[in-house]
Amino acid sequence: MHIQLPLAVDIYLTVILFALGACMGSFITCAADRYITKESVFRGRSHCPVCGHTLGVLDLIPIFSYLFLRGKCRSCGAPIPIRCLLTEVLGALAYAAIYWKFGFSLETLEYLILFSALLAVSLIDCDTLEIPDGLHLLALVDYLVFLPFTSGVEAVKDGLLGGLVLAGGMLAVSLVVGFVLRKEALGFGDVKLFFVLGLFLGLGQGLLCIFFSCIIGLFFAILPKKGKQKEFPFGPAIALAALFALLIGQEFIDWYMSLLG
Repeated sequence: MHIQLPLAVDIYLTVILFALGACMGSFITCAADRYITKESVFRGRSHCPVCGHTLGVLDLIPIFSYLFLRGKCRSCGAPIPIRCLLTEVLGALAYAAIYWKFGFSLETLEYLILFSALLAVSLIDCDTLEIPDGLHLLALVDYLVFLPFTSGVEAVKDGLLGGLVLAGGMLAVSLVVGFVLRKEALGFGDVKLFFVLGLFLGLGQGLLCIFFSCIIGLFFAILPKKGKQKEFPFGPAIALAALFALLIGQEFIDWYMSLLG
């Protein structure tokens, strides 16, 4: 249910969501790094991974701290990874865009949680080439909790069809390509992610998500790899494509169909 608010209130809430998205981008980056290094996500102060300096308030202001410090640790001068800034900016833009698209509604909250899970998927997959099952479960629980309030019977059917087609299709492609090339073509974590996204997006927007994830994936494939690493993370490509499909997927499909008709 979308509650119509005055334009001034919508603009105010969009700014609030922009700031919240930047904060969440910062938190998710920290949580992903700690997951990768096996540190506790909720214990211990944020610190420089090089010198161990405990970060203060001025070091932790999303976006602005990175720019003010010129991308370097205040204590030792070690470079701060550019992905810290990029995830904060992406989080801010995505949160604001989701609110502007879905307004003051339960759908907005549902999709903010989904995007947060996808951002964590992207960061962890980039470093480990794995997607934790806990993030699949988080997205699935998000879908199920909001299901009685945001989806009708037809939407549920479309979501189940989308999940089965996306996951089944990508699994089939992975098995065939893997058999031909004699190596794993697509991780099972990616297949599970497609299933969950199919529930949210339905069949039409889900197929669009696959199409654009493959295009974005080709871009990631040509980027320089670490050391002798040949594999590339597909999770970030899926996440970006899902965000695109969520925000303007239906409009894109309508535009394309108008060209045919």
